[in-house]
Amino acid sequence: LLSVFGNEAPHQSTISRWCGEFKRGRVSLSDDPRVGVPKTAVTQEHVDAIEASLKISKTSIQKILHKELGVRILVSRWIPHLLTEEQKAARFNWCQKTLDRFNSGNSKNVYSIVSGDESWIYCYEPENKRQSVMVATFYLTEENVELLDHPPYSPDLKEAVDAFKNAVLDLPANEWNKCFENWYERMQMCGINLRGKYFEKQ
Repeated sequence: LLSVFGNEAPHQSTISRWCGEFKRGRVSLSDDPRVGVPKTAVTQEHVDAIEASLKISKTSIQKILHKELGVRILVSRWIPHLLTEEQKAARFNWCQKTLDRFNSGNSKNVYSIVSGDESWIYCYEPENKRQSVMVATFYLTEENVELLDHPPYSPDLKEAVDAFKNAVLDLPANEWNKCFENWYERMQMCGINLRGKYFEKQ
């Protein structure tokens, strides 16, 4: 399968699970209907129904949510929960340390940054995520790759991963510079200006 599908090949555990399903009599590859709450209740139909039942415009609803109820639009990524004081402190300390270390992005050492999250290296199939982190960390340490930590629950500080995935080959060099400049601006905003709090999408 790897020679045909490459990185798109299903994992061994997926193949084993499906083999078991077929041995138990399954004949379809389609997903079974699922019961329970749908993944999202936000559909255009629901939005229109709320607008019609309240008899006010979408703009007015947004104004009430924002100004009256204090609901804010944060970064365009899902924010898992409100930050604890400890998490805010970790974000603040990380931003301050990184800004100092790389001279707010002006140091040439920014070009030596290699970024990823706790599951970005695939050496073998560890039993759990913690083992995966340990194996990757050990390997990188042995190879003298210095690891920069990253505060948990901080998707608003994550650098331009999506841009990298979608358009890495199309970006001119000056666009890469903008990615790093923006990253350091977000560190300044979060870590220094807001003392580790999430910040509103600008």
